Amino acid sequence: MEEDRFSCVESPAICLRPSYDDILMLWLTAILAAHDTVAQKNFDPVLPPLPDEVDDELEEESVKIVRLVKNKEPLGATIRRDEVTGAVLVARIMRGGAADRSGLVHVGDELREVNGNLIIHKRPDEISQILSQSQGSITLKIIPAVAEEYRLKESKVYLRALFDYTPFEDKATPCQEAGLPFKRGDILQVVSQDDATWWQAKRVGDSNLRAALIPSTQFQERNLHSPHTPSLLTLPLSPSGLRRSFCLSRKDRQGSPGEPRIPDSALLDFLIYEEVTRYQPHPSERPRLVVLIGSLGARINELKQKVIAENPCHFGVAVPHTTRAKKSHEREGVEYNFITKQAFEADIQSNIFIEYGEYKDHFYGTSLEAIRSVLDRNKICLVDVQPEALKILWTAEFKPYVIFVKPRIHESHCKRHGSSSSLSVGITEEDLQEMRQSAVLMGERYGHLVDRVLVKEDLASACVELRDILQRVETEVHWVPIGWARTT
Repeated sequence: MEEDRFSCVESPAICLRPSYDDILMLWLTAILAAHDTVAQKNFDPVLPPLPDEVDDELEEESVKIVRLVKNKEPLGATIRRDEVTGAVLVARIMRGGAADRSGLVHVGDELREVNGNLIIHKRPDEISQILSQSQGSITLKIIPAVAEEYRLKESKVYLRALFDYTPFEDKATPCQEAGLPFKRGDILQVVSQDDATWWQAKRVGDSNLRAALIPSTQFQERNLHSPHTPSLLTLPLSPSGLRRSFCLSRKDRQGSPGEPRIPDSALLDFLIYEEVTRYQPHPSERPRLVVLIGSLGARINELKQKVIAENPCHFGVAVPHTTRAKKSHEREGVEYNFITKQAFEADIQSNIFIEYGEYKDHFYGTSLEAIRSVLDRNKICLVDVQPEALKILWTAEFKPYVIFVKPRIHESHCKRHGSSSSLSVGITEEDLQEMRQSAVLMGERYGHLVDRVLVKEDLASACVELRDILQRVETEVHWVPIGWARTT
């Protein structure tokens, strides 16, 4: 036996090693076999068989059986009941949703059955619940609309939302799950305005490609005037909230010759949306005007002056006008433009000032020409003004970039001493409360015009942040009112 085993081991037929070609052939054969095995399997969802026949009442109508597969995502369609015929119709197809991607369901289609269940006598909310709770395959029996050419080219209308919206708190929405929540300042791309009441939109920057419903401008305006709807009217600033924010005593300009001209629609009290477009600064254009507005305690003048002093060749300040006498160390056109009271009053009547006021019987004011003078030298002009001045500056000429500066208020600030905060030591709790109120009210009144909020902890860190913002203003793409870009 040992001899037999030995001879078997030594047999050339047994010891012969396979060639490289043989190994390659075996490997390819295994791959092809695995491919054939996988290809013969069907990984699609298993759908129920088509019905053998349709209802007798539908024999003379064009009936379409539509099968959709959805998981946790909404179907992407809303329905309504025709007031005359009582038929259940598809009211909207949400762009990018399951129904839209299928290409099989269209606005105006009449819905007869869902998963074999007649729905003609069910309420739209009951039908919506059935659709939303269905998982996997959904079979719809549909009578197609007369025209199925619904797929329109997606619009390129972009809006900045000027109010907060939560669809689950809106009883008027046709489908709360189909609503798009957004915050003031969000950029919305409107993909369909076919419905005058509810538009379809996406929020720019979202990874979700499905459109959702937002109230149209006309519908939201009606809501604003409804006694049952909370008003979106922004609150005015109370005089007490600004009593120490003025660096000089400003006259009440209501009815005076220097009253600013009527503001653009974006500054009106009833705020819905503002149409915007992307704007890329170009080296050949004048720089954008940078406007600093600040709540009580922000001390934005020192912030502005420090940034300008660090780089006076790149940043500039609009030299103000005054009627007081020039001091010995002052230079004409540097610290101030010195003019007579009569000339100042004539300039008021000519509306050359963005704002002006009176202090110790002398007038002070900042003119439009002073701003243009800085911009014409290709410098970024920084102005700190009361926010009412935006009514005049909000133009395509200046394209203002608005920075809202507010102090960081620590709860225990009034108990601390030697704090590094920008707020003065020893202020009272009443002072802190007034500062908080000033910041809140200014945000409510003018927040829709603000491009950036800068919370000022201390002067040094605020300067670093402001310089970074200014660099981005010059180089990055920003959303601006569409009228500003059309005039460039």
